[in-house]
Amino acid sequence: MYSSQSIEQETVPATRSATGAPETEERTRDRVLHAVLQQGPVSAAELGEQLGFTPAAVRRHLDSLSKQGLVEVKLVANQAAGAGRPARRYVLSHRGQRKLGNDYLDIAGDALAELGRAAGPEAVNAFAAKRFAALEDRYRPAVEAAGDSLSGRAAALSEALTADGFVGSTRDVGLNQPTATMVSVQLCQGHCPIQDLAREFPVFCDEETKAFSRLLGVDVRRLSTLAGGGHVCTTHIPVGRQQTPQHTEKRTRVKITRQERPR
Repeated sequence: MYSSQSIEQETVPATRSATGAPETEERTRDRVLHAVLQQGPVSAAELGEQLGFTPAAVRRHLDSLSKQGLVEVKLVANQAAGAGRPARRYVLSHRGQRKLGNDYLDIAGDALAELGRAAGPEAVNAFAAKRFAALEDRYRPAVEAAGDSLSGRAAALSEALTADGFVGSTRDVGLNQPTATMVSVQLCQGHCPIQDLAREFPVFCDEETKAFSRLLGVDVRRLSTLAGGGHVCTTHIPVGRQQTPQHTEKRTRVKITRQERPR
């Protein structure tokens, strides 16, 4: 006799590891967690389509991750459908972010706090500046190879961030929208390995923003950070003004007779 869980599992395409063995539930759940990290905010249907799971199976994994406190639901207004109930989208929780690579941050936080007490806040600021100057030096060749296009340079920076575990992505804002006068790129980071450290020492976010600005050659602005409670770090990169058609002003000639002229 089959349980409801075993029947549900049979409806899911068998996921196999590199050795050809069926994938364990824990491994499959980790794949769902990483997909939420990379795609969030994302719906259960979108996750199922991406991973090849039935809607019932992906919701089962999401429910389990939610009970563990690793993912949470974010209600997002459905702009395409207009007014109505907000759509449910999944994002990583703070605990989920910690699970994916925040090792030794407690030790690092204690060390920086001790540095601040011994040498003053300026020493912590100098340490953060040095760290992101080194990151800037590593990223510069890839960003400069992308050419003069800000969108291309932002995409190259996003790829470099992803290679370092920050899960970068970009999206254009205002492009091909007749009502938008400005065009920009939003650079998003879905994961921050040092977000707990940055929460205690905001100078890390400040220095990272300065490094982005120098790499891209424009003033950028932080819209949200994981350390500040956002579900992603978002950086606004201005690209320029959008060319919009100028409407010719219609002028009306008014004829004034002698009697109507002011005296």
